[in-house]
Amino acid sequence: MDLLPHFRREILAFETAARTAAKAATAPVVPSCPAWSMSDLVGHLGWVHRFVARIITERLRQPPEALDPELMGLPEDLRDWQGPGHEPTTGPVPPSLIEWFGEGAFALESVFRKTPPDERVWTWAPEQTAGFWLRMQTIEAAVHRWDAEGAVGTAQPVAAELAADAVEQTFTVMAPARRMVRQAPPGAGERFRFRQSDGLGDWTVRFDGDEVVLTRDGTPGDVEVSGTASDLMLFLWGRIPAGRLQVTGERDRLDRYFALVPPL
Repeated sequence: MDLLPHFRREILAFETAARTAAKAATAPVVPSCPAWSMSDLVGHLGWVHRFVARIITERLRQPPEALDPELMGLPEDLRDWQGPGHEPTTGPVPPSLIEWFGEGAFALESVFRKTPPDERVWTWAPEQTAGFWLRMQTIEAAVHRWDAEGAVGTAQPVAAELAADAVEQTFTVMAPARRMVRQAPPGAGERFRFRQSDGLGDWTVRFDGDEVVLTRDGTPGDVEVSGTASDLMLFLWGRIPAGRLQVTGERDRLDRYFALVPPL
């Protein structure tokens, strides 16, 4: 899958939602991230893009200083803006914040276009490549685009191809990371099967001690969840409830999934 067109589409849609939010007298609250206003969401993603661009451009093998003012590069009228970690930000969404976001997003797209995916750089995961960041940032852009659209109207689903890849990435990358960071309890052989209703995706994830074991061969689960790739992705990212999906088997077990994979 060519991720770059997905990245560009999600960034453009995010920016459109941000410009809609800027028309309001005060920044809308993001329903799926209730501690954040739209200003916070725009600032968060804009900061992440600059963080990643610096890592790849400088071929860093260690993370840069997260709060380095030079990394933020905020415009003059936002010099006193608190930035990530100081939410919620009240008042209207500053137009200059949206311009700043767009500059960073498309600068990162340019970095991705000219960098080989196998270029070795620091990441927070076992895979230490620029390609990891492209995949991660495309998925994050899709999630936050959905967040942003939900703050100003009706959020559109994530493209099935990208969403199915995000489901896979959840089990192979995000779940082990979240378990480690949150010191989740050991698994006792719990099995969860996720089936894509608008494609061929079929994932069974099993938790054995500290291991997260993924199979794609239709292995039954204690509980089975079916839905579009977009809905499965959004459920696994904590954006929609299980009621939006078809659940069979030991339904009570589904709550156990988020104990084993706590949200960050």
